[in-house]
Amino acid sequence: MSIDILMPALSPTMEEGKLSKWLKKEGDKVNSGDVIAEIETDKTTMEVEAIDEGIVGRILYLKALKM
Repeated sequence: MSIDILMPALSPTMEEGKLSKWLKKEGDKVNSGDVIAEIETDKTTMEVEAIDEGIVGRILYLKALKM
């Protein structure tokens, strides 16, 4: 079973963010709570954590993409 990782809203007023860096690559094992990516907004940089354990299957969006 795969889990899609969506851009989290970092604040109630957030309209877009930029995926600044993937910290895991395809094939890497992750555990719940592992930091897998960094997202930038105009005000801050936040870490995205894995919500479950598993293996990174495919990365569909490259870094520096605004979403």
